[in-house]
This record gives sequence, C-alpha cells and structure tokens, in this order.
Amino acid sequence: MANTREIRLRIRSVKNIAQVTRALQAVSASRVRKAMEAVQRTRPYATKAWQVLTHIAGQPGRATLHPLLSVRKEINSVIAVMVSGDRGLAGAYNTNILRFTLGHFRNYQVPVRFIPIGRKGSELLHRRGLNVFAQFTDLPAEPQFTDASPVGRILVEEFLAGKADEIYLVYTDFVNMGKQVPTMKKLLPLEFETHEGLVQAEFGAARKGPSAAYIYEPGQVEILDQIVPRFTALQVYQALLESIASEHAARMVAMKNATDNASELAGALTLEYNKVRQQGITNEMLDIAGGAEALSQAN
Repeated sequence: MANTREIRLRIRSVKNIAQVTRALQAVSASRVRKAMEAVQRTRPYATKAWQVLTHIAGQPGRATLHPLLSVRKEINSVIAVMVSGDRGLAGAYNTNILRFTLGHFRNYQVPVRFIPIGRKGSELLHRRGLNVFAQFTDLPAEPQFTDASPVGRILVEEFLAGKADEIYLVYTDFVNMGKQVPTMKKLLPLEFETHEGLVQAEFGAARKGPSAAYIYEPGQVEILDQIVPRFTALQVYQALLESIASEHAARMVAMKNATDNASELAGALTLEYNKVRQQGITNEMLDIAGGAEALSQAN
C-alpha cells in the first residue's frame, strides 16, 4: 500500500489535470458558439447564390451551360476531401471521420486521391499509405472564406482538367452539442437534386409562391463562371465551419468527462489517504499501548 506522501502527490496531480480539462471545456464551449454564429453569417450569400444557380440551371441545355454542371459518362478517378481537426483531446472525433471515410473509399472501384483538411486527418491517411496529393493544416481558429478558397480552386482545376471525374466532401455535420454526424456529399459535378434538401436545411433557400425573375448582367455564362466555382468553395467553407463546431462540441464533452473522472479519482484517492492515515494513527496508538503495557509488566 502506498504511503500518505505518495497519495498526496497523486491527489495533487489529479486535481491539476482536472483544472486543465475544466479550462479546455470552457474554451470549447465558447468556441462552439462562435463557430455556429459563423455558420449563420454564411447563409445569406449561400441562399442567394443557390437561387441564381437553380434559376440558370433550369434553362434548356443545362449540361452545356458550364463544365462544372456536366455529369461525365465514365468515372475514372475520384477525389475525396476529408475535414478533420488539427488537435486531439476531442474524444473519437478524428477517428470517427477517418473510419467513415475509409468505409466509403477503402475498396472503391476507381482510384481515389485524398485531400485532408486538418493535421490529424493528414497523419492518419499517411499512416495508412493512402494517396494524399494535397493537404491543408494549421488553419486559423476562426477561418474565413479566403482560407477555404484555395481548396475550392484546386478542386475546380482538377475537375476541369479531367484529372477527377467526381469529387466528394466528407465532414462532420453539427446537429447539437451532444450529436455530431459524419456526412458525405458530392461536391462536383454540382447536382441540384442532391443538394436541394441540404440547401433548404442549411441555407434556408426554400421559397413559397412564384419563382423569382432575374435579369443577368453581363450574361448567364459570365454569371455561372463566377458563381459555380464560388459556390464550390462555399460548400467547403460551410463544411469547415460545421466540422469546427463539431470538434469543439466533441472536445467539450470529452473534457467534461475527463473532469468528472478526475474528480471521482481524487475523491477515491482522498478516501484511500484517510484510510492509510487512520491506519497509521491506529498503529502508533497500538505501539504506545503495547509499550506502556510492557513497562507496567517490567515494574
């Protein structure tokens, strides 16, 4: 059995860890709110962009309006963008998104190249020997649209150059503080049927009544050349914000559990300390009583 000094040191160490985890829990709770506010700020632009896109795509010959809208007959290569975190201490957040990604692309029928966003995802993909041809790590704690634009630009260039026939985006969708769901959607070619429910849910693009009429200046083709690539980058940015909110929520829950466990362990160690201390006092009293008895018998 450990002595009282060793137990006191363990109690102090556990309480120090509890203070750290409690602080991380508070920081993550604050950042979750900021991340969700950032999600709300992107919705007005995304709503209007989606309305213009759906209006233009409803015109005859949609597939010929823009290369990013055309579905290719033969799929020879695929790109998967996986959004993870740069840090750990978030429970199973990073492991879950990796497991979800590999579950879809481990035995895919065509070659798959990966673009991880986040250091943890990049390390996990490299460790498994997968084809990672670009990676984005150490993004700001509160990313802006300009931080996601390089990812969107690479994806558009790869698709237009014919190096990728389909591009998928894998991220963690933030449902609430206790639930974050790994999600996958096709990013390119842009499919309005696939994204309609998503946009209505995330961007609030559902409308009632007659459709709006638009006058395009300078023209539909010029508008599409600007909006479609931007909307691609916007979806990456939206997924990045959702994943950041999910990461902070997962870290907050993990740190709360760690704090509770540390408190329970400190209580158990305190109880053990008291038992050891009381046993020591009892042994000393017995020694004194035994010594007194021995002296009385000697006299």
